[in-house]
This record gives sequence, structure tokens and C-alpha cells, in this order.
Amino acid sequence: MQNYQLKNERIRQAFEQLKKSNPEALRRQRLNLSWSNWGFGMETLQETAARLQRAGIEYIELHGNHYGPDLGYKPAETVDILQSYGIRTAGICGMFSIDNDLSSNKAIQRQAAVDYLKREIEFTSAVGGSYILVVPGAVGRPDKYDNTEIERSVETLRLVADRFVDYNVKGAIEPIRSAETSYVHTISDAQAFIKELNHPGIQHINADVYHMQVEESHIGEALLAAGDQLLNLHMADSNRGALGDGSMDLDTIIMALYVLGFNREGRYVTPEPLGPGGAPYPAMYGKPDKASLDRMVMQTATYFREREDALLK
Repeated sequence: MQNYQLKNERIRQAFEQLKKSNPEALRRQRLNLSWSNWGFGMETLQETAARLQRAGIEYIELHGNHYGPDLGYKPAETVDILQSYGIRTAGICGMFSIDNDLSSNKAIQRQAAVDYLKREIEFTSAVGGSYILVVPGAVGRPDKYDNTEIERSVETLRLVADRFVDYNVKGAIEPIRSAETSYVHTISDAQAFIKELNHPGIQHINADVYHMQVEESHIGEALLAAGDQLLNLHMADSNRGALGDGSMDLDTIIMALYVLGFNREGRYVTPEPLGPGGAPYPAMYGKPDKASLDRMVMQTATYFREREDALLK
């Protein structure tokens, strides 16, 4: 076998041993399937909720769109819409560009990041979400400012870290591929950043298999290395499209998650198919192709559950 196949096999053996020794751990609860909606562009939350309901998806990771005090989803309206479709908020996808970069060498942009997080933390709590994804450096800025940007990011994040605890919201650091950000590219990078920050409000990790393809030596092993810090997993196929459209080894990922005990409350598998390319943030303001989005969501949810069923039978 090739090296990656040997690693796959070790994960498969651990999964099969879990099925044999503790089958109840697998039957107790399936993996929680969510969806990150910011890639849907300029459509209403009601349209999004209806689409997710049709696909049998019960959770949503909401676009963190409170870029100013007058912008973004309104808590009461958001709760009403989601409840009417039987959908719960898993968490918030924090959006960090050069305009609100925690590590910026411009103080006004770091202040914007602090203010943004204050708004998102309060909103997350109000709509019943449990986490916010935090990217330590701006997405779409692959070139570093200087050799102290990590220190600035840690220093800036500490200014708002207590609020995560006060509002009972978990901060989850997201590693992003080096083509999009200047640092924190891997699970181990995220763990090192969390250790340097050293704050109880920010102790978790959001992984993304699209970024992991190019930054990790093996996705399954990296997920296992994340351990209990792993809170959410963004999913897309190898082409950053719907699951089933590429060559992603979904089975090994699912098995690794079960070995981790990820099939429990407060842990989510969250598709985020955005398509290939550089910085994806322009998608948040795109005009949605509703038929394409319907197909992408339905295929992803169906294919994921089919593979999960095949492994658990």
C-alpha cells in the first residue's frame, strides 16, 4: 500500500474496533450536519432555511454579517425564521478581511476586528449559537505584514476574549491555506496559536478539509490530532464543490470523526462548497443561482448520509 493508504487503514481499523467494542457509541447519535450559508450570496434567510429543510439539514452556521452596528441579521427575526423551518443555529462563521484583520499593522483595522467580534458574540448568544469561527489573519492576504503579526493578533484577540466566556460562546480558530492567509495554516498551527493566547474562551478549532488538502500530510490523522479541540469541520469535495463531485476520501474522514467521538451535541460537520480560486469572500455578495444551490445542498446532504450509512451498517 501507498503511505496514505497505510494511514487510511489504521483509521479504518480503529473505526472497526469501535464498532465491535462499543457499537452503542455509534448508534447513539449520528454526526450533526449543518451548513455555512454565507456562500449563498444575496438571498434571504427564509430562502436559505427552506432549502436546508428540504435537504433534511437541521443546523446552520450563520454568516457573521454584523460589519457595523446597523448591519447584519436581527436576532429576533433570525430566531423566528429558523424556528419556523425547524433549524437551529450551530454557530457563526466569523469573516475576517483586511478591513478587520486581528493582526493588521493599522490600529484602526484591529479596532474594527474587536468591535466586529463584540457584535458577533452578542448576536451568537442571542440566537442560541455555541461558537464563532475566528481567523487570526485576514483571508485574502497571503503575504505577511512583518514578523510580529502573530503577536499583534494574540494581543488584539485578548482584548475581547473575556466576552466569549461572559456570553458562553466558544471561540474556534480556523486554519486557512497559505494561498489565502499569511499564517495559521494547519491544525498544529492553530493549537500553537491557542496555546500562545492562553484564554479559556478560545480553546477550540474549526478545520476545513479544502484547506487541509494542501496543508496537512493526511486529513484523517490531522483530525485525530485535533482531538477534543475540534468543534466544527467545514466540508467540500476536492474541487471545493458539492460532496460527491470530486475525489475526496469522505469515508476516512467520517471514520476519523467517529473515532474522535464527534457524533455528539455541540460538534458539527458543516459543508461550505465555495468553488476553487483565491479569496472566496466575493461570493457573499453574489447573485445566487437558486437551482444550482438547491442541487449542491441536496446532493451534499444525500451523499454524506449515504456514506455514513454504508460505514455504520
